[in-house]
Amino acid sequence: MYTNEGQLQFPENFLWGGATAANQCEGAWDEDGKGMTIQDCLEFRAGNISDMGKQFAFSTEDLKKAQTNNDINYPKRRGTDYYHHYKEDIALMAEMGYKVYRLSISWARIFTDPEDEKPNEKGIEFYLNVFKECKKYGIEPLVTLSHYDVPLDLINRYRGWYGRECIDLFVKYAKVCFERFSDYVTYWLTFNEVDAMLRHPVTSGGLIEDQFDDVPFEQAMYQAMHHQMVASALVVKMAHDKYPNFKLGCMMTKLCFYPYTCKPEDNLATQQRMRSIYRYVDIQVFGEYPLYLKKEIANKGYTVAFEDSDEHILKDGTVDFVSFFYYMTSCWAAKTDDLELSPGNTFNGVKNPYLPSSEWGWQTDAAGLRYSLVELYDRFRKPLFIVENGLGARDVLAEDGKIHEPYRCEYLKEHVCAMSGAINLDGVDLMGYTWWGCIDLISESTREMSKRYGFVYVDVDDYGNGTYNRIRKDSFYYYKQVIESNGTNI
Repeated sequence: MYTNEGQLQFPENFLWGGATAANQCEGAWDEDGKGMTIQDCLEFRAGNISDMGKQFAFSTEDLKKAQTNNDINYPKRRGTDYYHHYKEDIALMAEMGYKVYRLSISWARIFTDPEDEKPNEKGIEFYLNVFKECKKYGIEPLVTLSHYDVPLDLINRYRGWYGRECIDLFVKYAKVCFERFSDYVTYWLTFNEVDAMLRHPVTSGGLIEDQFDDVPFEQAMYQAMHHQMVASALVVKMAHDKYPNFKLGCMMTKLCFYPYTCKPEDNLATQQRMRSIYRYVDIQVFGEYPLYLKKEIANKGYTVAFEDSDEHILKDGTVDFVSFFYYMTSCWAAKTDDLELSPGNTFNGVKNPYLPSSEWGWQTDAAGLRYSLVELYDRFRKPLFIVENGLGARDVLAEDGKIHEPYRCEYLKEHVCAMSGAINLDGVDLMGYTWWGCIDLISESTREMSKRYGFVYVDVDDYGNGTYNRIRKDSFYYYKQVIESNGTNI
């Protein structure tokens, strides 16, 4: 158990809240002019996924099947029906006292086809209504423009973000969002987990390996990453020029690895592993490719195509703050063949014998959050924002009709202590905290409902059966208490 040293204290304007993603909660996948995305094509995968490669395996045949077959269970198509429950869900967030709500906009709901000249007004209307509902309760939206839901048309035409055509289309989409939602949204993120392409290219960039027989697939991933870097920088520059009140951030996967032993080779291997996590965030913060990333690409014999203006674009489009997810830590070693690996979000690490594990193998480490906050702030010297943190568990309705999950309250308590320590003892500039899946949603890693994160239970099972009623869990009232006291009553 992690406990904070000293008194709990948070800034007066600290942004407490929760987070969701359109593809995991909205549903209504074919309503009101929404186009298909890659998420509408991913099948149900339950259980403890230990092989992350198999988890993200996807073929052109799978894509074709998904576009013509409705018999297979595609859980992201229904989500938790947020599309029809958003007023109820936002009211529950307001009851907890949220100051901020991180959500994403589905590109395919704004443009049915990314190449359409005009946006889909029904999609605009939906998000306007969501933002108006937030404003009614004094909740600040924090909006992600692209959260793992690449429009299918980009995959079918351009092999996803490998095609440079995606840059201009994304800028057009962002321009519409800025113009139409500027009265309601100040905080924006361009890409969710922008560093994740090299781990799961299908959801991050719409890249399907069997479509790349003309270029090494890994090289295609580097090229797609470059296109997202340029697109992000152009969008950030556009926002800074036209909307001076906007704050633009990047969003990174904060994986954290400790050396498995004090052997020098384990420490060096861990340093290299951690370096790879930062390579693309470095571009968004400092405006240029770090030398180590250039060396990494060249040493593999790959090239990344730059246009003449790309370096200037990257330098002009740096972000205002760094946001990240944090769930767990792992260990790393120079040789892992004989070591037990621990499943985790997007990557397997070596299991830490000093940490407890969830049913899905994720190891809880609140001290690692403080460690990560210090590490990030020392590196970037930008304000930080924790936009995902939480505990997935198999919550069940008790005989009294309620959901009792002391494990989630304890997890939250320990992580609040860690944040306070980073702020008050380590001098970290932390803007806010949004708990992931604050209202139950479809898990990204396994695409199941059984793995629940929320403070609010949604009555639906892995196959879409249920009433979709919302039920407050014990943690709902606990988080309300935390927010009311600005983190001092835990």
